[in-house]
Amino acid sequence: MKKVVILGAGFAGLHIFYKIRHLIDKKFELTVIDERSHSLLKPSLPEVAFEGAPISHSLVELEHTITHKGANFIQDRVIDIDAQNNKLTLQNGEEISYDYLFITLGAVKDYDAIKGFREYGYSVCDDTQAQRLWERVKSFEGGKVVTGAAKSVWGTRVDAPDLSAPCEGPIGEIMFMLDHYLIHEKGLKREHDFKIDVFTPGEIFFEDVGDVPRNAVGTIMQERKMDLHNNKVLTEIGKDFIAFEDGTKMACDLAIIIPPYSAPKVLKESNIGDEKGFIPTDKEMCHLDYPNIYAAGDITALAQPKLGHIAILQGAIAANRFLKDIGEDVEIPPFDLEVFCIMNMGGHDATMIVSNKLYGGDLDKVFHSPVAKMMKWGFDSYLYYNKGHMPPDFAMEAMDKFIQL
Repeated sequence: MKKVVILGAGFAGLHIFYKIRHLIDKKFELTVIDERSHSLLKPSLPEVAFEGAPISHSLVELEHTITHKGANFIQDRVIDIDAQNNKLTLQNGEEISYDYLFITLGAVKDYDAIKGFREYGYSVCDDTQAQRLWERVKSFEGGKVVTGAAKSVWGTRVDAPDLSAPCEGPIGEIMFMLDHYLIHEKGLKREHDFKIDVFTPGEIFFEDVGDVPRNAVGTIMQERKMDLHNNKVLTEIGKDFIAFEDGTKMACDLAIIIPPYSAPKVLKESNIGDEKGFIPTDKEMCHLDYPNIYAAGDITALAQPKLGHIAILQGAIAANRFLKDIGEDVEIPPFDLEVFCIMNMGGHDATMIVSNKLYGGDLDKVFHSPVAKMMKWGFDSYLYYNKGHMPPDFAMEAMDKFIQL
């Protein structure tokens, strides 16, 4: 019986699992490995950090979800990938062999790369940080807030956009949701009681989209008295300041940061990634050196920016490439990436952004409306109640038609 292993159960990993689960008991043994007991639905973390939403609604229990479908689930950390011999080594010492491997580990949020973050910094990038930030937000009585993304550095083996930040969509949610909370829940006044400053390591903010959504976000920032600081590479967070590579500092009472992204240690040490550890693939998500290894999501070198929507698109491509490789009559989706996100802005307000300008396309739209907030709530709720299973194709097609309209 052929052995298929999915390493990592985030957006991409679960999407691939649902796409290929029909192979179970058809001469294929399917195993999912993740070091966590629950998959984290990251798009709902800002609601945890700024609205006090229960973290339980951002978690999908994995063992029952996987084994109920007839597959195997192993909760452990993989410490070595021997791609030459098709073998994984777990932290407990067990060795797992495979015939086909999907690497969907996601990227590591490297908080320790920022001096002072553990003492003075906050983030929304994982369940621990989101809950920690909510406790700080509840006790915040005013002052200077600084938010932005630290600079990430990528490999050069594949032809992908060289972005300064992994994704700045969460920065939009941070600044707008915090602004709403401080005004409507805490009764504070802009400029008088608090001030929000935003920085970007790039020459432009929201570098992964075109002028239409970028200008729309900029207009709202101006209306809410938020100042933007470009070309600011974060080096340190102090008790009452934040410092940058150019030698400048900003006064800061609350620093909310998207940290640098890096590859997991196992990929760097197993030498199957590029010079930064990210997995190099072709545009059908097959490893450039190992034809029985596929990858999708943030861990791939081609995923720029690091975005859940791109993980889903790549997951569908990787799954169908694998199915075609084993002889199934399927079409491999084209590698047509786009940035798609719905930015929660607090209360009933949200902004939907869809753009493929980064990839040479002509789609560049923004939709600012309470309807966008309803769409985000519906999507997040669907993912939670359906155990990370994406909406059916007809629903996604309806979404595409709505965007076109």
